[in-house]
Amino acid sequence: MTEPKNIAILASGSGSNAEKIIHYFKNHKTINIASVITNNENAGAIERAEKAHIPSKYFNKEDFETPHVILQYLKSKEVDFIVLAGFLLKIAPEIVAQYPEKIINIHPALLPKYGGKGMYGNHVHESVILNKETESGITIHLVNDNYDEGRIIFQAKCSISPQMGAKQLSAKVQQLEHQHFPKIIEEFVENH
Repeated sequence: MTEPKNIAILASGSGSNAEKIIHYFKNHKTINIASVITNNENAGAIERAEKAHIPSKYFNKEDFETPHVILQYLKSKEVDFIVLAGFLLKIAPEIVAQYPEKIINIHPALLPKYGGKGMYGNHVHESVILNKETESGITIHLVNDNYDEGRIIFQAKCSISPQMGAKQLSAKVQQLEHQHFPKIIEEFVENH
C-alpha cells in the first residue's frame, strides 16, 4: 500500500474550516493531516488542532516573508499538499515554488470577481451586497504568486435575496465551504 499523502492546513482565525477538514480526514486511508500552521498565536485553529491531536505550529509574519524555517518544518512533516483555510497572509514565492500546483485555497466569492489583496472575510461579503449581486458562493483554487489568481478547480453558488445582509450571506457561504471544501481537497489530492 502506498504511503498516505500528508496535508498541512494553514489557518489564521477560528479554524472552523480547518476543523471540518480535520474531521473529514480523521480515519482516511490515503490522506493524513500532518499539521496545522498559523500566523496568529491566538488562532482558534490551534485549539481545534490540539483537540484532534494534530500538531500545530505558530510562525510569525517575518517567518512567512523569509520562509526557509517554514519550508524546513513542512519537510520535517513530509507535507505533500498545503491547504489554506482562512489564512490571511500571502504565500511567499519560495513556498509556491516548492509546492507548485499543490497549494489549495478557498475564497468566499465567485472568482475572478471580489478577489485580490484585502478581499477576505466580511470585506468580500460587504462588497458583494453593496454591488447588489444576485448570487455569490465559493471558489476553490490553486495558489500562485498573485492573490486569488491561481487555477480554479471548483465553484459552488448560492442566491442572494435583496433583503440579505453581509452577515446572512457569510453564513450561507460558510455552509458551502463546509459542505464542499473537504470533498474537493480529497478529490484533488487523490488525483495528483
